[in-house]
Amino acid sequence: MSLTSETRNRIEDLLRQHRVVLFMKGTRNAPRCGFSAGTVGILNGLIDDYASVDVLADPEIREGIKVYGNWPTIPQLYVGGELVGGADIVAGMANSGELHELFGLPKPDRTPPSITITDAAADAMRAGLADAAGADLHLTIDPRFQAQFFLREADGTEIRAESNGIAILLDAVSAQRARGITIDWVDTVQGSGLAITNPNAPPTVQSLDVHGLKARIAAGDITVVDVRPAPDRQYAPFAGAEILDEETVTRLSALPKDRPLAFLCHHGNSSR
Repeated sequence: MSLTSETRNRIEDLLRQHRVVLFMKGTRNAPRCGFSAGTVGILNGLIDDYASVDVLADPEIREGIKVYGNWPTIPQLYVGGELVGGADIVAGMANSGELHELFGLPKPDRTPPSITITDAAADAMRAGLADAAGADLHLTIDPRFQAQFFLREADGTEIRAESNGIAILLDAVSAQRARGITIDWVDTVQGSGLAITNPNAPPTVQSLDVHGLKARIAAGDITVVDVRPAPDRQYAPFAGAEILDEETVTRLSALPKDRPLAFLCHHGNSSR
């Protein structure tokens, strides 16, 4: 494919307007592929100010950026108008500290995090590793503190944490988020599996008083969902709130993932 002058100009305008630009599938708030999500997770852990360009929404940019930088895959990170690379290169630079240097940040602390692995979790991990000859156990923790285990060979850039005879490899960003975690093996109604307690993770549910809610509503930056039964709503209506029903769930699911939601009930139990 050849690059038209119009598409080239559009790309160069984007690179002039923003020092850091990530051409990706989806947006930084809603990535639509694993490689884009991984790159966004790294960038979000380092800087706030960068532009993301959804190539899925613009076929000309999607094909044009591959020709422009002579790079065949997406995502692609540009800094100061220069191509840095794709997902693997960005991850490697984050681990080595080169990406921090590029952004003028201190190099990452590579001190292995202190972690705790319970006996039950260690037994389960040993059983899994016994069937994966040559592979190492890796753990990533994204900016939302969602953890993922996977098996693959080490490349030498990882940070190694050990507990109960089990070694876990982490990238430099995940290692900071993993300090003090406890890994256990739990049995629930959904099944059995590894569970992580992370003291660094923000609370999943936060309380909001009426004054704070009033300010957020006035600013227009929150969606209120009323989970009370119909008689309670009729007795004390809350203007502008969404009613929790099947139609609302579908609509709420389509909101950007970073959209704040406030859930309202009578005593605070049902909403929590």
